[in-house]
Amino acid sequence: MLRLRAFRPSNEKIVKVQVHPTHPWLVTADASDHVSVWNWEHRQVVYELKAGGVDQRRLVGAKLEKLAEGESEPKGKPTEAIRGGSVKQVQFYDDDVRYWQLWCNRSAAAEAPSAVNQQSAFSPPAPATRGRHFLVICCENKAIFLDLVTMRGRDVPKQDLDNKSLLCMEFLSRSSAGDGPLVAFGGSDGVIRVLSMITWRLARRYMGGHKGSISCLMTFMTSSGEALLVSGASDGLLVFWSADHIQDSRELVPKLSLKAHDGGVVAVELSRVMGGAPQLITIGADKTLAIWDTIAFKELRRIKPVPRLACHSVASWCHPRAPNLDILTCVKDSHIWAIEHPTYSALTRPLCELSSLVPPQVLAPNKKLRVYCMVVHPLQPYIVATGTNIGVILCEFDPRALPPVASLPTPPGSREHLAVFVVERELQLLNFQLSNTANASLGSNGSLTEPGRPRAESLDPLHVKQIKKHISTPVPQDSYSVLSVSSSGKYVAIVWPDIPYFAIYKVYDWSVVDSGTGRLLAWDTCRDRFALLESALPSRMPIIPKPGSSRKAKEAAAAAAQAAAAAASAAYSATVQVRILLEDGTSNILTRSIEGRNEPVIGLHGGALLGVAYRTSRRVSAVAATAISTIQSMPLSGFGNSGLSSFSASDDPFTSNKTSEVAPQNFQLYSWETFQPVSGLLSQPEWTAWDQTVEYCAFAYPQYIVISSLRPQYRCLGDVAIPCATGAVWHRRQLFVATPTTIECVFVDAGIAPIDIETKRRKEEMKLKAAQSRAVAEHGELALITVEGTQTAAQERITLRPPMLQVVRLASFQHAPSIPPFLTMPKQSKVDTDDSILSKELEEKKANEIAVGGGGVAVAVTRFPAEQKRPVGPLVVVGVRDGVLWLIDRYMCAHALALSHPGIRCRCLAAHGDAVSAVKWASRLGREHHDDLAQFMLGMGYATEALHLPGISKRLEFQLAMQSNDLKRALQCVLTMSNSRDIGQENVGLDIADMLSLKARPENLVETVQGIVKFGKEFLDLIDAADATAQADIAREALKRLAIAGSVKGALQGHELRGLALRLANHGELTRLSELINNLISAGQGREAAFSAAVLGDNALMERAWQDTGMLAEAVLHAHAHGRPTLKSLVEAWNKVLQKELENAPSAKTDAASAFLASLEEPKLTSLADAGKKPPIEILPPGMVSLSAPIKIAKKPTPAITGPQQPPSQPLQLEAPPQAAPQPQGSDPPAPSGDDPSQSSATPDASSASDPVPPSENNAVPESSAPVSEPEATAPSETNPPVAQPETAMPVTTPSTAPVATSQMLDMDWASPPTSSSVSDPFI
Repeated sequence: MLRLRAFRPSNEKIVKVQVHPTHPWLVTADASDHVSVWNWEHRQVVYELKAGGVDQRRLVGAKLEKLAEGESEPKGKPTEAIRGGSVKQVQFYDDDVRYWQLWCNRSAAAEAPSAVNQQSAFSPPAPATRGRHFLVICCENKAIFLDLVTMRGRDVPKQDLDNKSLLCMEFLSRSSAGDGPLVAFGGSDGVIRVLSMITWRLARRYMGGHKGSISCLMTFMTSSGEALLVSGASDGLLVFWSADHIQDSRELVPKLSLKAHDGGVVAVELSRVMGGAPQLITIGADKTLAIWDTIAFKELRRIKPVPRLACHSVASWCHPRAPNLDILTCVKDSHIWAIEHPTYSALTRPLCELSSLVPPQVLAPNKKLRVYCMVVHPLQPYIVATGTNIGVILCEFDPRALPPVASLPTPPGSREHLAVFVVERELQLLNFQLSNTANASLGSNGSLTEPGRPRAESLDPLHVKQIKKHISTPVPQDSYSVLSVSSSGKYVAIVWPDIPYFAIYKVYDWSVVDSGTGRLLAWDTCRDRFALLESALPSRMPIIPKPGSSRKAKEAAAAAAQAAAAAASAAYSATVQVRILLEDGTSNILTRSIEGRNEPVIGLHGGALLGVAYRTSRRVSAVAATAISTIQSMPLSGFGNSGLSSFSASDDPFTSNKTSEVAPQNFQLYSWETFQPVSGLLSQPEWTAWDQTVEYCAFAYPQYIVISSLRPQYRCLGDVAIPCATGAVWHRRQLFVATPTTIECVFVDAGIAPIDIETKRRKEEMKLKAAQSRAVAEHGELALITVEGTQTAAQERITLRPPMLQVVRLASFQHAPSIPPFLTMPKQSKVDTDDSILSKELEEKKANEIAVGGGGVAVAVTRFPAEQKRPVGPLVVVGVRDGVLWLIDRYMCAHALALSHPGIRCRCLAAHGDAVSAVKWASRLGREHHDDLAQFMLGMGYATEALHLPGISKRLEFQLAMQSNDLKRALQCVLTMSNSRDIGQENVGLDIADMLSLKARPENLVETVQGIVKFGKEFLDLIDAADATAQADIAREALKRLAIAGSVKGALQGHELRGLALRLANHGELTRLSELINNLISAGQGREAAFSAAVLGDNALMERAWQDTGMLAEAVLHAHAHGRPTLKSLVEAWNKVLQKELENAPSAKTDAASAFLASLEEPKLTSLADAGKKPPIEILPPGMVSLSAPIKIAKKPTPAITGPQQPPSQPLQLEAPPQAAPQPQGSDPPAPSGDDPSQSSATPDASSASDPVPPSENNAVPESSAPVSEPEATAPSETNPPVAQPETAMPVTTPSTAPVATSQMLDMDWASPPTSSSVSDPFI
């Protein structure tokens, strides 16, 4: 699978290219000496400069820096003003580059069986660049060191290097103190000069090796552990120098010299060989490529890759998709050429055609693409960058291909682990284990690898002991293969998709139990059965001859390519079979075809269910991306035609940039038992991973991984944003995922959903029914007779818990982040050449990363460990064994990632189900991280165990106690948080005055009330939980504190007070509820007091709550609704308040015209007596008579008195009011008796107009002369039936329509409560 990852067009030829190992940076130099740093992920230019001439921006910047530092005009010409000349080499340099350079050299040397450092762990070098990222440009006249962080640079002219032209460079390892990072420059005089990047002076020279100009430099390590520097020059010699620098000599002589090429050496490259010593690859001006042994330093092989064309670049390559290719090179054409391993046909053939990748509008019709340079990514070998005459082309060669290796189950009690892999035509075993039993990954927490740094946090890789063993059973093919293991571990399946062919081996004796034509194979995770996509091809597979002549080899390769193409085309018409392996090793066919869809099958995914992917459109590539089941179908097995490209461009959904397109629904899940579909069509995943306990599954897609729960039914838990994942392995509730650049761990828990509770209930019902059925079968129907007794058991509370997905990055290529100093390049006079300062800073940094607990136990103070170093290249995740995560790379080497950091170990133990051990390990984790760990354990369902963590906060402790139903501890937590442990006891004796004034205990009472208010919700939740579990004592203790806070004005909100009242009433705390109401009334919280009184059922207290808090409108409505005897007084008080508000209301300012018009609209006075009257406000409840109803005076024949005032000896005779019958509930009160309503309303007007009695006296006479007691008025009269009275339907009246006062209202029946509507009224 080949695709274009990135392309940057250019008008000039790109003659130099280099990539950064960890950052997505690519530096290029074109033919015009223009250097550019490009971010190929974000398609952005990081930096550009003209290195060949004088860059004016850098020159101006350097002058400004010197002026800012207080320097005057420079004495000489600045180095930035020196023309650089032709750019010879560009290179990145920082701590990442330095680390991975040493790692690759050491790994290549450790492959040899006689390697001295094979059993020793790689110790990373100390940081040298302090966070800076240097871009080093080697020009003919000077070297430019540019810091890409601060954008400050330093130029080293060739005058500082013996005034010789600089042609190439290489970085050396650190030598003695004071030199710091070293860079070696090859000069035009054949001398190698070493420059110190600390002192910026010449450190030493390598002399006497070459007679011509040096063209290339490279460092490597031999199998004996010696570091060497190799140089190639125009004289055609390869010269080897010592790069250890143990002796501080200023001039070094060569150790060995070899004649390599006629006409000069162009480039040299290091090649890592599986199971052997490293090799050197050189290309020369004589158009040949030579391979050299690094033990005897002899030539092993020499070829001409492309006839009549010289190679410009060479790179070592090891890709799982092409196991027979090991060298890449380029000439001046449009191809990337690949050279096969000598054990194969030793052909050179084009790997890809670059013209088919670039956009067609970029390449002109009459212009041909030419490649001038090439480089392979040092850590991601599937990425190849090429410099051409149209720009930079970044290609990607199948990043999903995994090494052909599969792990075998480890025997119980054994520490030795096995994996089987295929190399060439041989099946081999890899035996690997941790080398020391006291390793920190196994729990030894006392050892420190560095001063002040525990091994648990050390960045050093674990020491692994591994041995490769040969198996006498050969394999029939040597092309790309995919290995997988059955669920029991007894069988290993190998599939060669390019043939296509498969074989199943029995692990016990490695005998073949099944074989045939097949391109896809998937195992069941529950039984030893598999699904196979069988191809309709002859059983005899083509055998590749190895002739001596190149013509015959090409013919054989062409024939093999045709056979592979025929196999690929026939695979689409194949059917999916399901076979099972019995105990005796025989294979039986369960079904010859899964009846599903008619589309051709393009992928199989194994697991608890069988997943089948179908081809639905041409845009979906016929590939699958898992090392377990889905396999690609490209002919890349060494048989391809030399004139055709091995990799072809394809539009693949995994790597396509067209993310906006909707993925086709072409994936179907089938049952292994019935072979019937169990779901609808889904989007095809790249790979699937199923838990061994069949509880969880993961479906990987290009940008994310979907994780689902399988029990009690399928439920999607969510997705995690892990793009481009290549494989994963479940370990209980842990999913370890490998990506091309990182290793991730996903902690998964399904939580508790309603379906889980329902399923549990149904299971209990089924168990009960089964028990009853057994009892009936044994003892008959009498067994069902039960006696119900008193059930005192508390009800179980099952709290819903959401699913949890937490991602932790375990390893990556990145170096530990550091903060770069914002300083310019140090000058020589200000440089401290001693390294004691640097070492002291490192020791202080390491000492600050740990703390020492009781008993000398190292305690990690970081939440998670620093990211470990991910092994290079594609990886197969083996799983967790011996407390470490095992990985196997493309060279079949096992790597171990430590999981010993307490933050990781505790999570792994909890996810595995051992929460008790997780709590024990938490003692090694800083207490400031216990809350985070407790939250994780809570998400995993271990709230009870998380309570034992010593460093959790009280708030989280309360939450955990609530989740674990430990309400006593929850009460203690909330009392401690609110500082109310001593408040609310019976002997405290707080009264309302103390609570309102908050002066009784000023030192703690204010804080107590504030604390209770702050945690009011927690108090209410605790009360509800205690009620649900019948723990009344805990609820009462919480109610005491909450009732105290509720007594303070403004402390609790309205809904909290209402909830408090309900809970007090529910617990029968009527006395506390009454006290709460009185306190609320005193505090002025009328609504809450009235609500509490309503809960208590006390109408009088409820009315007082309205009245005493000034809420007279509510009091009137309540008294009217309940027939309270105080209705009249409440109405009068309410109207007086309204009248005062009206009188005190400020009048609006108006002009004279508005005032005159308003005066015209006012009612005119009929007499002088009305002049002092103002219309009073009178608002009544619905149906209530007016307070100023007319006074009914008995009509007697005596003549009326015409005097201005009635004599006091003749009191005014008032008509006795009739006795009103009880009114039905909800009906209006009886209207005053009298004649026609019109007459009754007109009579007072006439009398008042002719009567000179003042209104005040007219109102005072009835009150003094006709007092009526309320008890007499409320007693109904049986002898005098009530007389029907007309209703007064005016709730608001004025003196123009009604008199000012009436005595009839005094005789109303205010105390008689309304009766039900069922009582009949004789007058209606």
